[in-house]
Amino acid sequence: MSNLGVLMLVHTALHRAEQVARHWTASGCPVVIHVDQNVSDQVFSDFVASCDDNPLIRFSRRHKCPWGSWGLVEASQAGAELMLDAFPDVHHVYLSSGACLPLRPVPELIEYLAQRPRVDFIESATTADVSWTIGGLDQERFTLRFPFSWRRHRKLFDAYVKLQRALGMRRSIPKGLVPHMGSQWWCLTRQTLSAILQDPKRKVYDRYFRRVWIPDESYFQTLARLYSTHIESRSLTLSKFDFQGRPHIFYDDHLQLLRRSDCFVARKIWCNADRLYQTFLTKQSSAVSPAEPNPGKIDRVFSKAVERRTRGRDGLYMQSRFPRHGSENGLTCFPYSVFQGFTELFDDFESWLTDTTGARVHGHLFAPERAQFSGSETISNGALSDCATLRDYNPTAFLSNLIWNTRGERQCFQYGPRDTQSLNWFLARDKNAQISVVTGAWAISLFRSNMNFSDIRAEAARLQQIETKQLEVLNSVWTKARVRTWSLAEFVESPMEPLQTVADEIGMQTQAHLTTAPTMVDLSGFGQFLQNLKNQGMHPYLMGDFPADDVFGKRTRPYHKPYLVQ
Repeated sequence: MSNLGVLMLVHTALHRAEQVARHWTASGCPVVIHVDQNVSDQVFSDFVASCDDNPLIRFSRRHKCPWGSWGLVEASQAGAELMLDAFPDVHHVYLSSGACLPLRPVPELIEYLAQRPRVDFIESATTADVSWTIGGLDQERFTLRFPFSWRRHRKLFDAYVKLQRALGMRRSIPKGLVPHMGSQWWCLTRQTLSAILQDPKRKVYDRYFRRVWIPDESYFQTLARLYSTHIESRSLTLSKFDFQGRPHIFYDDHLQLLRRSDCFVARKIWCNADRLYQTFLTKQSSAVSPAEPNPGKIDRVFSKAVERRTRGRDGLYMQSRFPRHGSENGLTCFPYSVFQGFTELFDDFESWLTDTTGARVHGHLFAPERAQFSGSETISNGALSDCATLRDYNPTAFLSNLIWNTRGERQCFQYGPRDTQSLNWFLARDKNAQISVVTGAWAISLFRSNMNFSDIRAEAARLQQIETKQLEVLNSVWTKARVRTWSLAEFVESPMEPLQTVADEIGMQTQAHLTTAPTMVDLSGFGQFLQNLKNQGMHPYLMGDFPADDVFGKRTRPYHKPYLVQ
């Protein structure tokens, strides 16, 4: 008979528990099974009858075992007492659940424990040394009383905790005990386990831990420190938990992941993971040089899974993890560029920028009439429609979807005070946005229009007010986008330097330096146009100090031909 005994706590999927129990006994390991008292008597009787042919399988006295309750400790005590009494040759007792599955040949575990006859494998650390507790109760779980279930009576649980804190109520920890915590799943030597079960003060300890919160993670972990001569504070069972303290469940597609861990046992295994049960419960060849269990090998995968679940991927919005405002993991997934005032200043800016940088350059995506996709398309990647009504239902989602659907390709689009302004804060907060603004350039289209001057004056005042509010957003302390602004006068005086800057940031397709610029519109008389607005009572200040013909006695330079860099 093996020197290893296995204690199983079972409450569901009894057919899987029987399958695993027979796997243990096939290597000579006796198994004691505790079945939750909530399982019906008929189902329990059928389960016992199905195991009658195996003399190494025994059943212990049943207890009710709700999550985190004292019943789990009672079940472990009852099973351990039966194991020690019925199988005197057992040297180590391994506590597992019905959802546990051996990952390596059982003889490897037997040999591993035989080489460490005095070692107790139980995760055991003081509250000051652990960081995995969920719910804010560390030391208090040992000094307060918890008569109400945290899961079934949450309001009563929280209210009673609050009352005890307010009244300063504290329990006394039994003399000589230093509370420790750790995983419920342990492997203890006969000497340590029997000392815990036969301690003269056991009634005192049991009475105390009966009102400790989640005692199955502290009872044996604390008492083992009184008797063990050699504790390795780790569990031989691979058990991973998410950010809410819930165990990860392993499915068939985790097969290679479980193999890489080199652990002896894993939980929780999905009861319908047929591939896992078939793979690990069939006869496996032992390793040439048995590896030390190392769950750290797969920690990176679990860390990534937790990150994906809690933060998601940059710029990806999904039903199961729709971000709260201010706590998104990136508003968009890839850098993009926004240009304001450039199409008003240059006749062929969009085609020039496409040829120069190789980026996909759109028109005004948020124009009132429609989204002006590049190439005059009506549908863009991801079946995004150019319909303004659909776009404006959620403009931030429209932009983030556009960037996500074209990730890897730089997107550029035009923007201005005539466009939908609900996007301003989104653009300002987005670290992927590169925003280039020529302030006051919207006046050029008014200058070139055939509108009545009174209408021009009213529209200029409206657009200037809109752009002023937009600039306040872009210049706020919460802005994460890269924002560059030039006044119209400043830009017209020396356009090549800012054009070179934005082209470099996007990534030029071929040459290192610009040799040509897009064709600038004819601005002859524009200075006088601005002066006329002033004379009519509208003060156009966003354009900068733009010279007027009749004020400075010279004409504004008509940059209607491409620049050439010498």
